[in-house]
Amino acid sequence: MPICISALLFSNIVGVKYVLVVPPESEGHRLDRWLSSHLSEISRSRIQKLIHEGHVLVDGQRGKPSTPLTPGTRVEVSIPSAEAPQLEPEEMDLSILYEDDDLVVIDKPSGLVVYPAAGNRTGTLIQGLLFNRKLASIGAPERPGVVHRLDKETSGVIVVAKSDAAYYDLIRQFKEREVQKTYLALVHGRVEEDEGRIEAPIGRDVRHRQRMAVRERGGRPAVTEFRVLQRHADTTLLSVSPYTGRTHQIRVHLTAIGHPILGDPLYGRKNRAESSHRLMLHAWKLSITRLGSGKRLEFTAPPSREFQPYLKGLSSLGGS
Repeated sequence: MPICISALLFSNIVGVKYVLVVPPESEGHRLDRWLSSHLSEISRSRIQKLIHEGHVLVDGQRGKPSTPLTPGTRVEVSIPSAEAPQLEPEEMDLSILYEDDDLVVIDKPSGLVVYPAAGNRTGTLIQGLLFNRKLASIGAPERPGVVHRLDKETSGVIVVAKSDAAYYDLIRQFKEREVQKTYLALVHGRVEEDEGRIEAPIGRDVRHRQRMAVRERGGRPAVTEFRVLQRHADTTLLSVSPYTGRTHQIRVHLTAIGHPILGDPLYGRKNRAESSHRLMLHAWKLSITRLGSGKRLEFTAPPSREFQPYLKGLSSLGGS
C-alpha cells in the first residue's frame, strides 16, 4: 500500500514554502535525498544549500542533509526566490468507479502516469482529474490529493482525495494499515504452493539504482501474501496482498521467489516472445473506511482485456 508524501504549498511575495509529511515507506531515508526525489523541480545541490542555510525545518528544528526521517515527520522547506510549478488541467477520458464530495476512485489504465515528474510533465491522471473537479489543497505541488500511487505500468484501483479532511483521513488509514488492497498478478512458471507469505526486506539495488531488491542488510521489512487463482502451462495467476508499502514490493517479492511478473521491464525475464505484454499487474480491489460514517467501502476494477485469456473458468473475475 504505497503512500506518497503529503504537502502544502504556500506562495507569497517572498517566495514559496513547502510543508510535507513523511509517509511510512520513507522511514530512515536521508533528508536531502528524500526531498530531491519528491521535489523534482529543485536540484539536490540546491536542496542541500537550503538545508545548510536553515531554510529546511524537521518538526520545527533545523535539519541536516543526513537527518534520518521517520513516518509522520513534518518537513518545511522555504525557498526565498522560486515560483511554484503550475499544474495545467487536461481533458481526459477516465474510468471513474466512484465519486462523492470527499474522494474520487479511478480505474487507472496501464501506461498512465499518476502525477507529473521528470520525463512525464503532461498527460497524467492528476491533470485529467483537475479538468472538471477540484482536488484536496493538500499534497506535494504537483500531487494534490494523492494519498498513494500505482506504477505507470500497473492498472487498476486508485483513490484520490477531493477534500482536505478526506486527505488526512486516508493518509491515516494507510499509515495504520487499515486499507486493504488486492492485486492480480500473472507470473512466469507454475507456482506449486496454493498460497504463501513472503517476508523479505527490500532496499535499493546497489548495482542498479532504478531497481529495488531483497536486501538482508540495509533493507526495510516487507510482507506480501499470495494465493493461486489458476495455473496454466507455464504461467500462474495470483491474488496478491501487500501488507507493507515498499517501492515495487510485489514485483520484487515475486521475482525473489522465482516467479517474476510477465511483461515487467525492470524485473522480468528478457523474452522477446512476451514483448507485446504490458506489465501483468492489476490493482483489483481497494477497501477503505468512509470518512464520517465509518462505513466500509470496497471498490473493484475489472481486469483489463490483456488478462481475459487467463481468466477462463473464473466467473468472479470476468472470465467465461
